[in-house]
Amino acid sequence: MAKSKNHTNHNQNQKAHKNGIKKPKRQRNESTRGMCQKFLHNLRFSKKGNLSREESLQRAEERKAKFAGQPAPVRL
Repeated sequence: MAKSKNHTNHNQNQKAHKNGIKKPKRQRNESTRGMCQKFLHNLRFSKKGNLSREESLQRAEERKAKFAGQPAPVRL
């Protein structure tokens, strides 16, 4: 008695690409539900230490003013 066929992948790729294989839609902010609590606890502290956009722009202006009269550093 002949062995019966156990598996074939015939036509599966064509079927998959018929409407295109699409990446899953990514949301802007991923949910933190179910994440490691230790990580989330640390995340809060790290966010607290970050500067806001206005503060970072202000510091950049201060840096520009500080080094305004000096020549640019030589990079080798």
